[in-house]
Amino acid sequence: MTEKTGTKDSRSSFTGSFGYVMATAASAVGLGNIWRFPYLAARYGGGIFLIVYLVLVVTFGHAMLMSETALGRMTRKSPVGAFQSFGNSLPLRFGGWINAIIPMLIVPYYAFIGGWIIKYLYEYFAGNTVALAGDNYFTDFITSFSSAEICFIIFTVLTFLVVLLGVGNGVEKASKVLMPILILLAIVIVVYTIAQPGALEGVRYFLIPNFRKFSWMTLVAAMGQMFYSLSIAMGVLYTYGSYLKKDGDIEKTSRLVEGFDTGVSMLAGLMIIPAVFAFSGGSEDSIQSGPFLMFVTIPKVFENMGLVDIPGIVFFLMVLFAALTSSISMMESGVSTFMDQTGWSRGKCSVLMGMIMLLLGTACALGYSVWSSVQPLGMSILDLFDFLTNSILMPIAALSTCLLIIKKAGIRTVVEEIRSSSRFRSQRTYTFLYGTYPPSYCL
Repeated sequence: MTEKTGTKDSRSSFTGSFGYVMATAASAVGLGNIWRFPYLAARYGGGIFLIVYLVLVVTFGHAMLMSETALGRMTRKSPVGAFQSFGNSLPLRFGGWINAIIPMLIVPYYAFIGGWIIKYLYEYFAGNTVALAGDNYFTDFITSFSSAEICFIIFTVLTFLVVLLGVGNGVEKASKVLMPILILLAIVIVVYTIAQPGALEGVRYFLIPNFRKFSWMTLVAAMGQMFYSLSIAMGVLYTYGSYLKKDGDIEKTSRLVEGFDTGVSMLAGLMIIPAVFAFSGGSEDSIQSGPFLMFVTIPKVFENMGLVDIPGIVFFLMVLFAALTSSISMMESGVSTFMDQTGWSRGKCSVLMGMIMLLLGTACALGYSVWSSVQPLGMSILDLFDFLTNSILMPIAALSTCLLIIKKAGIRTVVEEIRSSSRFRSQRTYTFLYGTYPPSYCL
């Protein structure tokens, strides 16, 4: 299988629907599921946040996931090429590049955070459980440029090597192995956690709706989490869709991806929140502390378990798998875009994308040390990348995709692309997601 150019004849593809599902689910399941979902759910009302999130996933999220995948398969291109397949106007070029640039901006700081996981996993293997539970350990680590940079480079090299191997030999094989292991490890930790005294109070806190805490921010937070978690509006679904064969059932695989993603998010909530209740009293400050929940609170929980280093090794190994698979998908999206636009080989494009990751990721590392005084918009460099991509660029990218479908590709064309290989051709599904069509479009 050649991967030198982005033409239809030479384009890579997944070997089957299972490989596509595993790769796309691996893209969706990442750090956003492990630490972001639990603390957002806790902050915005527990069960009520879950209800809003699930409604968004099965409606707007499902429609966007299928649509971006269908556009990728229809055009056999990554986002830039997919948009330009319908014309070369400025709005189409803008829409394509905004979708392509987002993963290129996310993956460097994502890999930098992945380096933190490498560090913690190493320390747990070294038996430094007590040190990791110290109040200042995390801060001392991220403000030490050399240590944080080395771990970041290790994580980047791991991502680079998998992407360099290609779609079939690298991305697909890695996802088929890592995703099942991740889910198995998550289940093991959940079973252990909820068996601890006091943990059931955390389960109730996480699952039972608190309607008094519902606000518009609940909706906004759930929408943002859905975009981030399902890899919507970041070019990945276009790219992976372009690797999906024509007989791949887009609707069925989309449901499976949503199921994997939501399931891991739920497992993460059942891992982390009950653990905090069982071992740290369940204060709202600790539950809602974002990244500190993983790197400060959770090590304290593991120290209290009294099982030496085993819980920490298992947990951070699982988190590493989640972070690595998502990083692979985002780097692959960038590599695919460069291959389509330049005609270069996968090797050259992988090196180019690797250089971008190293450059921007190093800037994030410096932002916590010698560049700590650099605070654009009052944020660290990492927070700035996160704000720009999640709060500004991703909504614009999603809007661009909607306009592409409505104004250029045509809703009926996208529906037909989905329907052509779907075993779930119910009129109710397509009418609900895309509007009312003649019976021939909803068999």
